[in-house]
Amino acid sequence: MAFISFCLLAFASSFVGTWCATSPSVIANYSGQGLSTVPSNLSSLTTILDLSFNFIHALEDADFSYMSELRLLNLSHNALNELDCKIFEFNKNLEFVDLSNNSLKNISGLFPKALRHLDISFNDFKTMSVCEGLSNLLQLEYLGIGAAEIKKSDFETITHLQLRYVLIELQRLSGYEAGSISMLNTEHIHIILPGGTFDPYSVLIDAVRTTKSLELSNISGWQLKNESEKYMADIANNSIVTDLTLSHIKLDWFHLIKALQCIWHSSVEKLYIYDLNLFGFVTKMDFDYSNTSMKEFVVDKASTTVFLFNQEDLYRIFAEMNVENLSVISANIIFMVCPLKPSTIQNIHFEDNALPDKIFSNCNTLTQLRSLNLAQNKLEKVSKISEMTQNMPSLKYLDISTNPLHYTGEVCHWSQSIIWLNLASCDLTSLIFNCLPKSLKTLILKNNDITHIPLEMTKLENLKLLNLAFNRMSDLPDCSFFTRLAVLNVQSNIISSPSRESIKNCQRVKELNVRHNPFQCDCDLKNFIDIEKMSPGKLIGWPDSYICEHPEDSRGINLKNIDIPIVYCNVYLLIAIIVLPIMFMVALLYCLCKYFDGPWYLKMLCQWTRTKHRVRRKKNGYEELQKETVFHAFVSYSEHDASWVKHTLLPNLEKNNASIRICQHERNFVAGKSIVENIINCIDKSYKSIFVLSPNFVQSEWCHYELYFAHHKLYTENTDNLILILLEPIPQYLIPSKYYKLKTLMSQRTYLEWPKETGKHGLFWANLRAAINVNLPDPESQSSSSVSDVSS
Repeated sequence: MAFISFCLLAFASSFVGTWCATSPSVIANYSGQGLSTVPSNLSSLTTILDLSFNFIHALEDADFSYMSELRLLNLSHNALNELDCKIFEFNKNLEFVDLSNNSLKNISGLFPKALRHLDISFNDFKTMSVCEGLSNLLQLEYLGIGAAEIKKSDFETITHLQLRYVLIELQRLSGYEAGSISMLNTEHIHIILPGGTFDPYSVLIDAVRTTKSLELSNISGWQLKNESEKYMADIANNSIVTDLTLSHIKLDWFHLIKALQCIWHSSVEKLYIYDLNLFGFVTKMDFDYSNTSMKEFVVDKASTTVFLFNQEDLYRIFAEMNVENLSVISANIIFMVCPLKPSTIQNIHFEDNALPDKIFSNCNTLTQLRSLNLAQNKLEKVSKISEMTQNMPSLKYLDISTNPLHYTGEVCHWSQSIIWLNLASCDLTSLIFNCLPKSLKTLILKNNDITHIPLEMTKLENLKLLNLAFNRMSDLPDCSFFTRLAVLNVQSNIISSPSRESIKNCQRVKELNVRHNPFQCDCDLKNFIDIEKMSPGKLIGWPDSYICEHPEDSRGINLKNIDIPIVYCNVYLLIAIIVLPIMFMVALLYCLCKYFDGPWYLKMLCQWTRTKHRVRRKKNGYEELQKETVFHAFVSYSEHDASWVKHTLLPNLEKNNASIRICQHERNFVAGKSIVENIINCIDKSYKSIFVLSPNFVQSEWCHYELYFAHHKLYTENTDNLILILLEPIPQYLIPSKYYKLKTLMSQRTYLEWPKETGKHGLFWANLRAAINVNLPDPESQSSSSVSDVSS
């Protein structure tokens, strides 16, 4: 806490604040550590040293001598009794020293000349003779002092100093020489009035004559009760103060109004009252608003112990003030009356109170009001607020943020002069876009419950700034509703991937704030990332505040570092890259297959494989069949194809493999038997039946019989005994209707095509041999039985 106070004190001095912001600092914070001496292990490069709120009684010469870079030293709230400035002999750069709230009785020696801020208030000085050692501080801007007795001679040595801020605490004041404070040359004086029975009249007279900016603290009722109105009027008449601050006040209603009346007729232009505690009865009092220089009246943080009184007696005093700026902040006011006559008030600030919707209802006298701040009150209906503004023709700026507002679709009647509207933190939904002034240029709707902008909303053609931060927007709003929009803020929503359409509609926006959203780093986000590439500086907070949330493997990665190849995001390009090579390969394979007759080879290879598989699968079933089988195959063909059978088929099957026996009608039909009987016997004694198909085959009557019997055996014995060889293509129209079995077989069964190319013959014979390959008994051992069977 001490260090925070120290930083705030440093900030109060603008030179210190500027130095802290621009210079590198080595900070040593030992505030509230219970120290009785200065630590000896501090860095020699220390620039800021905080030793406040400890129990240090004395300082040694070597405590700071090695810290040549020391600039800020806080020794407030310790137990120092004496101080010899020689301990700062080697701290030439020391600019800020706080020795307040100690027990110092004397300071000897000279402070470093670079000192700009010195606070020695709230100590035990009897007189202000300590100021004699400050004459060399030509750069001093802030001085905090205090003593039991104050004389003019104390300040004579520092009258040449051009001070900006002087704090004079008079808590223990027992004697004051008139004209002492007037010796000071300063822009601002802050006097903490004595808390005892000392009469502050001379102090106040000197203070109001010395500076135009004055702050008086610790004001209580006893200081005014015994003084006449002439007493206060005398102070007011001698005042050159234009900016007056009264802080930490505890007064009754009567003396507060009397004090205000005197100030009203003084030179004061701005009155700031902070921390007012009102007690006693509140009654109706007359107030003369004429003959005043007052332009701004502010009450910040007020409380009262009075509750039973006429509300109008209190609020009428404020309502009738003929000022430009009226502020009553954090005062818990629950009511405010309308001025009885046209008011000069241009700006009203009533934030952090308990004002209801009916404030300024039907009020026609605030015609010059330009700015109205009703934030943090108890306003509920947006439509009621809109009706209130109808009678404010000059109103331009309206702040009704942080109120429990709601809107359910009522008709709204806003003042047409409003150009700035703050509706932040009101739990409003998307319906609010149906109740907005058309003249708006700035609209603040952050921290609400808005999910989208309704299509039926009123177009805000003059809107230049739209703040939708901290809502539940899942996409950028449709900027086509706001033709002049220049700044759009959708920070901290739930936007994962702004749509292509929304990005296009918001192209005219100059500043776009989409940081701190849960971005989905995929192809949909590429158009958004390209915004910064096409318009550098357009995305506010880029790139540090734009981080991937999804997918998991990309979480925490900056959007700037995400590389999404265009090929992944362009469907047509992706199709072209993937499909075209595939199509090319397919076409190439097709051409190669056609050129090298690949389909035929594949077909023949499949047939050979299936044949081998069937043979292995039905091996046991053929064992009984082999006992009655004499020939490996019976050949059926047309006489017109006999030449091919005799000179090509038979030689390749029988001569190359002597174990294969083929049944041919010319050499195996038994003389004397009918042709049909021979056909049946040959088919029965053969393992397979080979049919050589050609246009000649379908013209042969005997070929038809042979096919019929073989087909009959196929179904009656459930054997796979047919082999079809397509010697020449057979057009469908050449097949007679009686050959319907042939049509069925050719459509249902795989047949072997005789290749014209010599290079393919080898595979053809391999397939054919595999189809008829079966181990038959030695023909010699069956010769007698086979002959007798044929003869029979």
